[in-house]
Amino acid sequence: MTDNVPSDSSSKPKSTPKPTRKLSLKFNSFVRWAHIYLSMVGFLTMLFFSFTGITLNHPNWFGGETGRSSTLKDSLPLDWVNDTSSEPDRLKIAEHLREKHRLRGMVKEFRTDDEECSITFKGPGYSADVFVDRKSGDYEIAMVQHGFIGVWNDLHKGRDSGTAWSLLIDVSAIIMMISGLTGLAMLFFLKRKRFSGLASVVVGGLLFLAVYFWLVP
Repeated sequence: MTDNVPSDSSSKPKSTPKPTRKLSLKFNSFVRWAHIYLSMVGFLTMLFFSFTGITLNHPNWFGGETGRSSTLKDSLPLDWVNDTSSEPDRLKIAEHLREKHRLRGMVKEFRTDDEECSITFKGPGYSADVFVDRKSGDYEIAMVQHGFIGVWNDLHKGRDSGTAWSLLIDVSAIIMMISGLTGLAMLFFLKRKRFSGLASVVVGGLLFLAVYFWLVP
């Protein structure tokens, strides 16, 4: 009767992945995770800025350059503006005009001289210029309101849209840059697509530079 002797194949220790291989797999997993979720977070933002890039480049296609103008006239209490020896209460006047006439946007400018006060309200796709006669208290408001395309175009540029929107533009740009860089990094883990993918990046970059150097006046 013979003893059961384990074969040589079963006695060999299983090979373990090298530390560098483990690190590479973890990095690949992180890059994929970052690319997928950052792309989803920035998806609607990317669509918005892509579409408004077209509306900015061709405003006449969508009526973005046209606006609706209107004029209002009224008067302020005389004691608010009549004393030319002192500055009028700017905040009080601006908030009164905003509430009474539903003016939008930020106060971008408030100028005073002995004859007149002028206040400018600005917002995305919107402007209102107020001219106040300091002697009579009478004022006139000239408003220009653009459609939603005009609003979107100003939001794309961050024009008269406030600090919070400006921060959103910066964050969105960072997300899109990271999404693009992680997509590029993923190419290095795809052996079959690595060469063609990198070649596409180079060709796209060369086309971009060619248009700038040879076709831009």
